Amino acid sequence: MMNFHILTLFPEMVMQGLHTSILKRAVDKEYISIEAVNIRDYTLNKHGKVDDYTYGGGAGMLMQAQPVYDAYRAVEQRIISKRQSGAQMREIRTNGRIQSCRVIYVTPQGKTFNQEMAQEMAREEDLVFLCGHYEGIDERVLEEIVTDYVSIGDYVLTGGELPAMVMTDAVARLVPGVLHNGESAATESFSDYLLEYPQYSRPEVWQGRQVPEILLSGDHAKIEEWRLEQSIERTKRLRPDLYEKWAAAHEAYFMRKAKKEARERRKAMKRQKAGSQTNMEETQKSEVQKIE
Repeated sequence: MMNFHILTLFPEMVMQGLHTSILKRAVDKEYISIEAVNIRDYTLNKHGKVDDYTYGGGAGMLMQAQPVYDAYRAVEQRIISKRQSGAQMREIRTNGRIQSCRVIYVTPQGKTFNQEMAQEMAREEDLVFLCGHYEGIDERVLEEIVTDYVSIGDYVLTGGELPAMVMTDAVARLVPGVLHNGESAATESFSDYLLEYPQYSRPEVWQGRQVPEILLSGDHAKIEEWRLEQSIERTKRLRPDLYEKWAAAHEAYFMRKAKKEARERRKAMKRQKAGSQTNMEETQKSEVQKIE
């Protein structure tokens, strides 16, 4: 089972968003677990305060190091204690400190999240997401506990909860058993740099638009070939950056395609030649009949 631990000031927001649909079923079946840890529960301030003004001045408030660190340490201790005694634990070194799990700080300053990162994270047993708020988090605790700085795009949100939920969803669906169809995650967009092919459902004709005939043929080999061609065309048109990556990794595809097209041209030439020969013979036969 893969475990997601989300450190946040708004646990209700996180849990309401992630305990629905596919992820809720995955939690119920114990393929994954999701917990939202309220950072405010770990503050030493009697009023529940977790932020303060920044040194040097500036707009807004900053989340303090102490409650963030104590919240993380509580999660880390639970992770350590639940793992089997004597079992080899994967160690992660952060600024000279050994940690038991990856801690992902969601920030616009981080590396942009993509499918490759999701696949890498899905191999972890535990992931901790740290959600900032206000003007961010005291740099000292980030240096102490964060292993990965990750962004979901070049824009600013009010907090890290939505990015953490996005990444949790993307990673969780790659965990074995989470999706009903084991092939779904492997065939969707970005799984191999290609965007997903067009898909259709009933009715066969909707507002004059017909489902492509190939999909009704029952010829699975040709359907798969059509889907690949559609994925390639769509990626080339909408995401040329991804298409270039795919093309560089699949030179053999273009060689096979070129050979196939050459064979089809030869066949077409033979058919054309045979047709011309037949027409010539019929013409000659017709002329002989006229003479007779």
